[in-house]
Amino acid sequence: MRRECFDACAIGVVHVPHTDEEVKASWLTGGVDGIVEVFEEYAEGLEGLEGFSHIILITWLHKAPPEARGVIKVRHRRFTRLGIPLEDLPEVGVFATDSPHRPNLIGLTIARVTKIEGRYIHVEGIDLFDGTPVLDIKPYEPGMVIESVTMPEWYKRLHRILKEKAGKELRI
Repeated sequence: MRRECFDACAIGVVHVPHTDEEVKASWLTGGVDGIVEVFEEYAEGLEGLEGFSHIILITWLHKAPPEARGVIKVRHRRFTRLGIPLEDLPEVGVFATDSPHRPNLIGLTIARVTKIEGRYIHVEGIDLFDGTPVLDIKPYEPGMVIESVTMPEWYKRLHRILKEKAGKELRI
């Protein structure tokens, strides 16, 4: 039985001085810089965040089209920007990817904090569009680091292709 979905309440919004296409292409360069504006009524919630090098942003992928919610299987389309034909990319379940097309349009991004000015958090390395609603902010803590990570063979293959095409290690 499918549960009803409810839109969450935003506590802020992302501002980036880039077009959506520039943000999409930034995965090859490690993301873009931006500012997370926390709404005034939540500003006190930032107390104590100063000093953390990174934060976790939980967002609502507001620009995903309505049909994106019905997607269960995907291909890593961003690899087509490297000249790889879509049909050559493995089709996998959406939960094995970070595709914005998914049953719930919740995004998760880890961003480097460069400074906090009042209710504005300046960040680097985000993959979010201008105007993206922020649902929550959490500090990235040392206990969250996982030292030994394993990946399926299809992912390792894509990672090798990416390294060959881009000439460096990148996040898929």
